[in-house]
Amino acid sequence: MSWYRIKAVSQLVGVSTATLRAWERRYGVPTPSRTASAYRLYSDADVHVIRTMRDLVEHGMAPAEAARTVVADAPPPSSGAATEERDPFVSASNRIVEATVRFDPDALELEVGRTLALGSSLAIFDRTIGPALQRIGELWHAGTITIAQEHLASQLLLGTLTDLLRLAQPADTSRRVALACFADEDHGLALHGIALHFASWGMRTVMIGPRTPPAAIGHVVETLAPDAVALSATMSPAPPRARELVDAYADACRSTVWVVGGQAAEGMRTWVEARNGLIASPVMPELRKQLERAIAVRRRRPKSS
Repeated sequence: MSWYRIKAVSQLVGVSTATLRAWERRYGVPTPSRTASAYRLYSDADVHVIRTMRDLVEHGMAPAEAARTVVADAPPPSSGAATEERDPFVSASNRIVEATVRFDPDALELEVGRTLALGSSLAIFDRTIGPALQRIGELWHAGTITIAQEHLASQLLLGTLTDLLRLAQPADTSRRVALACFADEDHGLALHGIALHFASWGMRTVMIGPRTPPAAIGHVVETLAPDAVALSATMSPAPPRARELVDAYADACRSTVWVVGGQAAEGMRTWVEARNGLIASPVMPELRKQLERAIAVRRRRPKSS
């Protein structure tokens, strides 16, 4: 079973987060579980219920009537605490955050080590390490933990993700994706999570990492000839700098497929798409479709294009 935050569910089903909260508040559809930090967690069954209600409403049924229709077939909701007891991934994620808050490096290393026995590399990232990193970042931005605590967790988790990615790399090297951060970007942890998804899709990844200038991308494209270049931008550069970087990366990638993801990507959409780049969908299946289509189109073009 997979678990999703409200933003991911909104993107999956095409229903705004405000509407999802309203349906829950007014009609009890669905009743998501909660983490220890009170974040909503939606199960696959919850997503199915939301899709059903969305379809009924789109076909003209009143929301209240649609809710009564789907509630009859929906499984009974469970408490967040019970969910965490049943879901070892959620429990492990919470323990990593708690060890970080306590600033207990021994406990943190122990909890991270325990996650390696939970399942596949991708499941470990998506359901344990990724959510833990997000929560730790939120705590740091809120001033609840110090930069020392955030760095302790980040460095340990980065090492773990590097090992997971090494193990997850496909043996087939016929498809290759280079991953890097924008030139002013220090945060490379998210790249490893994306790389794990690429690896699960049969794409071998080349991790270039943080603060990669356009000239370095040009060298990667020239020497390694990857099928695609994926760039991460989590902090928005000033507009003149952002436009200059986009143009420079587009020139460096030449005819290679290139995609920009991260929190700052949407703000650069106009410039990226004007230079034939892609803005990464935050929904992984959609991102895969984006890349597969773009790579297939590129391979059909004459080499001189």
